[in-house]
Amino acid sequence: MTELEQARSGINEIDQKMAELFEKRMNLVVQVANYKKKNGMQVFDSSREQQVIERCTQYIKNIDLQPYYVQFIQDLMDISKKYQHKLLEGAKIAYSGIEGAFANIAAKKIFPDGVLISYADFESAYKSVENGECDVAVLPIENSFAGEVGQVSDLMFTGNLYVNGIYSLPVLQNLVGVPGATIEDVKKVISHPHALNQCASFIKEHGLESQNAENTARAAKMVSEWKDKSFAAIASAETAELYGLTVLAANINENSNNTTRFAVFSKVKEEIINREDFSTFIMMFVVKNESGSLVKVLNIIGDYGYNMRVVRSRPLKDSQWEYYFYVEAEGKLSSERSQEMLGKISEKCQLLKVLGSYTLGGNLK
Repeated sequence: MTELEQARSGINEIDQKMAELFEKRMNLVVQVANYKKKNGMQVFDSSREQQVIERCTQYIKNIDLQPYYVQFIQDLMDISKKYQHKLLEGAKIAYSGIEGAFANIAAKKIFPDGVLISYADFESAYKSVENGECDVAVLPIENSFAGEVGQVSDLMFTGNLYVNGIYSLPVLQNLVGVPGATIEDVKKVISHPHALNQCASFIKEHGLESQNAENTARAAKMVSEWKDKSFAAIASAETAELYGLTVLAANINENSNNTTRFAVFSKVKEEIINREDFSTFIMMFVVKNESGSLVKVLNIIGDYGYNMRVVRSRPLKDSQWEYYFYVEAEGKLSSERSQEMLGKISEKCQLLKVLGSYTLGGNLK
């Protein structure tokens, strides 16, 4: 046997072993996909991929081979993601609104392989997951311009679902009308009250009347059906294309940083033991009716080194002048010390709910 034949024979043996290991790895990918479906998680997890690359690179002692191995691992993970996408086809994703609404756009970006199911309101979408009609729900929790979405906050407080991800969607509002129309033709603009408020300066500057609609997509659909140049909607460019409308003026919202955060709700809370990439958690609580209870709870969170990014209150529906509190804080909840913190908080509260943990940086482009 020549030297070349010996080398090729060795490669063949290694290829056989690699094929066996590849099959084992892809069988585990099935478990990963099932877990992600159950917990309402995206297929792509950038922090996890970076951890895998960093860990695997250390296994290669020959420095010259390290960049090639990084590419090999990246290609392997890309194959894994493609397989997961195939496995996750058919997952039912609930959202509120109609096709073209920002919630619909967000749900498509988070779960590109899911079956999107429209519901008339936030509560219906939320309860569809509670009763098993859908696997997860994608609902807005906060807009950088309009503030919190109170109805969803109340569902989070009273409901049984967990939050396993929060994603930010830039909201770019446009004046959209029927083909052939110009801004000069438009006399009345239709949209959701938040969108109208976000574009108030533009509406005033052009002397337009305004009319409320259930959501931006519904407004675009109405304008499309009326086929009247004097009517226009405020909606996204994606929505305009969906309903055959033309963008008459782009990015007309006053705040160019307008962003809506969407939460993914699931019946199962993701297990975060030994996960290094969970950096933010959500809790909701009602403090005891004792002097200084709220301050004591917030001090406990701060004393344990957690930075509170969001703190707000909402009225309890069944008790006048009483409130529940919503907190998002940076840090992990998987350590003994964090459990100790939760124990101390519980002593000061009538009720404490930990809704889940998620990673920062979930921006939807």
